[in-house]
This record gives sequence, C-alpha cells and structure tokens, in this order.
Amino acid sequence: MKKRSLLVLTVVCISALIAFGQSNRKKATPEPTPSEPTWDAVFEEVKWVKGPSLGELGTTAQVQVPPGYLFAGADDTRTIMVANQNLVSGQELGFVAPAGESWFAVFEFSPVGYVKDDDKNSLDADAMLEEMKKRSVESNKERARRGWATMTFIGWETPPRYDEITNNLEWALRAESEGQPVVNYNTRLLGRGGVMEVTLVTDPALLAETLPKFKTMLSGFDFVQGQKYAEFRPGDKMAAYGLTGLIVGGGTAALVKSGAFKWIWKALVAAVVGVGALLKKIFSREKTA
Repeated sequence: MKKRSLLVLTVVCISALIAFGQSNRKKATPEPTPSEPTWDAVFEEVKWVKGPSLGELGTTAQVQVPPGYLFAGADDTRTIMVANQNLVSGQELGFVAPAGESWFAVFEFSPVGYVKDDDKNSLDADAMLEEMKKRSVESNKERARRGWATMTFIGWETPPRYDEITNNLEWALRAESEGQPVVNYNTRLLGRGGVMEVTLVTDPALLAETLPKFKTMLSGFDFVQGQKYAEFRPGDKMAAYGLTGLIVGGGTAALVKSGAFKWIWKALVAAVVGVGALLKKIFSREKTA
C-alpha cells in the first residue's frame, strides 16, 4: 500500500513539474510582433476629399483640387508619407494626386519668415548640389535606422531658377533608391510669413508629360489674404537665409521623397477603372455625409 501511495505521489509530482515547465516556456516565449498595417488599411483610413473641392492648407493658404483628383489634409499626409517610407518634417499640410496618373504632390509650409530674393542672380547650382549631398547623409542615417532604403542624389534634372513675377523658385533633383530612379520637382512659393514647399514626385521618364498637369493644378494655389509675398510690411519676421539657403534645405537635412511606385498607382488607377473597393467606400462615404 505504501509503495502504491509513493508511486502515485511521484507521478503527481512529475506531472506538476512538467506542467510548470510548460507554463514557464509559454511565458518565456515572446509575443508575436504585430504586423504593420497594410497600405490598403492605411488608404482606407485616410479622410480623402475628392475634387472639385477646396483643399485647406493650414490657415495660410489653399489649393483648388481639380475634378478627378484626391486631396488629404495635414495629419493624413504624414500618415501617407510614413506608410510610403518617407521621413516627415511635421510641416506637411496637404497631399494631392490625380486618379489614374503616375504622380503626386506634397504641400509643406515652413514659417521661416520673409525670404529676401537678393541672391536671385547669383545662384550657384554646382555648389548647392554638393551641399545637398552632404546634408543627405544625416537623412540616410535615419532611413537606415528605420530599416528603409537609402537615397542617393544623382544630380540636377533642372537647375534652380527663380521667377521674379510669381516669386516662385523651382528646381528638379534626380535621385535613386534601390536601383530605381525618382525625380523630385520642387517649387517654393514665397509668402509674407514663410514658404510653401511643394514637391512633385514622379518617374523621371514621365516628368515631361507630368509637369504641365502639375503646374495646372498648382495654378489653383494661393496664399490667403494678408499672407502674400507682396503684402510684406516693415517689422515682419525675416528669414535667416535667402534663395540659396532655401534650396539646400534652410539648415535642415535634405529630404527626398520616393516610393510612389510601390502602392499609389494601383489605388489611383482603380479610381478611374471603377474597380477600387476602397475608393468606392470613400466615395460612398462622401454621399452618405
């Protein structure tokens, strides 16, 4: 009897030890890392506004969103950029893209003050490019830290040029990421209290046909009353740099936007062919509202 009781007690103890060990193993096993949200999920959460409509760019400016275009506000623009593996500045105000086209534009406002254009006739494109390459080192470190592909500056697609009539500064920069070329066409719209930075992102092969459409869209941009460049008043805040500093980054690391070709074309083309379930939800949501 004693032997039998001892055997039973031994079995019970062993079973308890096994159960305890399994319990510990379960606790020691790390929880699976939740997967990052898919672009479809991000796209659906964005509060898209379909043109024709008025896109509010903070309290400083606005842009007319043409028919067939989509607009997203400040917070959603940052969400889109991060989902597309782009560093954000925190100054993003709007995102515009046409359905069925291979490009998009991002609006950012830098409240640096009134930028004087005294150096408009002495812009040194070569020196500026070298400086931008140096500054890109820091942004590439941040990209690498996040596990994103780095960007390599190739050169000017279009050297900087300034329009004294519109007070617009323009240039196009060619870069490369993971062996894929990308062009950022930059437009800086000078205002009374700062600069609206508009970046067109497109495939280099499509730049020639895209640029007229982009400029047509941009013609619907305007600073609100009291914020225009011509409305400068003595005593207004002055920027610490001129046009050259504006091009090379104004003291910040140069950010090159890319990745457009990973997801956006599929979503925007879907709006045209009428098979995009996500866009259908967006448009039906508008009708319901």
